[in-house]
Amino acid sequence: MYWLDAGYQAFIAFMDKGGNVLWLIAILLFFMWMLIFERIWYFRNAWVSDSRRIAAGWEARPERRSWEAKQIREKLISEARALVNQHLAVIKTLVALCPLLGLLGTVTGMIEVFNIMAVTGGSDAKSMAGGVSRATIPTMAGMVSALSGVFANTYITRVAKRESAFLEDNLTTDH
Repeated sequence: MYWLDAGYQAFIAFMDKGGNVLWLIAILLFFMWMLIFERIWYFRNAWVSDSRRIAAGWEARPERRSWEAKQIREKLISEARALVNQHLAVIKTLVALCPLLGLLGTVTGMIEVFNIMAVTGGSDAKSMAGGVSRATIPTMAGMVSALSGVFANTYITRVAKRESAFLEDNLTTDH
């Protein structure tokens, strides 16, 4: 268990170097990835039964060529798209917030540097370096968080479009 304790200590030291904004980025990243994992789980498990239920409801209709039937088909497709696209807008928003919080960390770190410069007259380079570190670490964390979210969001969006189109193609009006 030494490696677990050492990892925890390294994590806390990193978070302390980045300041309070780094904790906000970590919380945001946690929620973003929970939503991403929820969507992946949904597509691998629950979507199969939902799409079968929707297709079975459509197949149970005796006629599928009338205007009413086409409207019901559009309603089923719309409901399926709502299920498939659930949380995608929130994930996209969280991805966009990551670099903004990184920028907030940069600003707060630079304020610390300027405060040190005002107090010491710019002669304490070691203290200023700590402020610069506190300014750059949140920027890096925000960008890395956003990049990981962009890749995951692109994958999930592609799967959502594919599954939605597949369901739409399977709700045929031919018989």
